[in-house]
Amino acid sequence: MRYVSYFHLGTPHAGVLADGHVTPLRGVSELGRGTPVEVLAEPDLDEAGRVPLSEVRLRPVIPEPQKIICVGLNYRSHVTETERELPAYPVLFTKFPPSLIGADDPVLVPRESSQVDYEAELGIVIGRRARRVAGKDARSVIAGYTIANDVTMRDYQYKTHQWLQGKAWDACTPLGPALVSEDEIGDRIGKLAITLSLNGEVLQSSDTSMLIFDIPTLVSTVSEFTTLLPGDVILTGTPGGVGFRRDPQVFLTPGDRVSVSIDGLGELASTVQAETAR
Repeated sequence: MRYVSYFHLGTPHAGVLADGHVTPLRGVSELGRGTPVEVLAEPDLDEAGRVPLSEVRLRPVIPEPQKIICVGLNYRSHVTETERELPAYPVLFTKFPPSLIGADDPVLVPRESSQVDYEAELGIVIGRRARRVAGKDARSVIAGYTIANDVTMRDYQYKTHQWLQGKAWDACTPLGPALVSEDEIGDRIGKLAITLSLNGEVLQSSDTSMLIFDIPTLVSTVSEFTTLLPGDVILTGTPGGVGFRRDPQVFLTPGDRVSVSIDGLGELASTVQAETAR
C-alpha cells in the first residue's frame, strides 16, 4: 500500500493513496508515531472522506519524526568523486523535522548560501520500536520506504569537519510523496534504480545494489546506539553526480525543477524558489 500525510481544506490527515484518490485513516492526522506497522497493515479507512489527490496538499510523508538520521558516503560512486576512502562504518549525521517539506512545497534557496546542492536518496521509515536489532531481523521493523532530496548548502557544510550546518536548514528537504509499504517492495529493495534530473537533464543515476552499507546493516547499526521508533526516518545516502563535484559545478537556483525517481516508489519533483525574509 501507499500512504500519505496531507492537508484537505486546511485539516491534516493521513491516508491511503490509490487510483489517484486519497482515503483518510479514521482519527489519524499524520503518519508517524501513531501509525506503526500494525495500524498500516489494517488501516481503518473513512471511505466518506475519499477525495482526488489533486484536491489535497501533500505534507512531508512523516511530518514530525522524532529522529532523522542520515548516511553520508554510502555509494561507491559518491565516495570516488569525493576522493575519500571507503568508510568502514556508516558516516552518520542528523536533520530536524523543520528541515522537511512535502512534495507540493518548494525547495527554498536561503539568501546566505550560494552553493545549494541536490542529493537523491532512498528513505527508510521505521514501523516498530527497535533497539539492537540484528541485521537478519531489520526488515521486520521497517514500515516502508520513501524518496528524499537531501538538499545541502555546500558552502556551510564545509565550514567545519561536522556537516550539520550544511544539512539541516529549515524547509530544504523534500520527503515523499508517499510511504510505500515494505511488503510491496520486498526483495526488490536491493536493486532499485535511483535517478535525479535537473530541468530535465539526468545528473545522478545508480541503483541500491551499489550501497556500501545495505538497508539491514543501516537499521541494525543505528539501533545499536539509539532506540528507533515508529516514524523515525533513515536517509541512506546519495550516488555520485552531485553538483559540488562536477566540473563546472552545478547548484540549484530559483526557477529550477529538480526531480528524484526511484523504481517502485515513484517521483518526488520540486520547484526551487528564493527564500523570503522570515
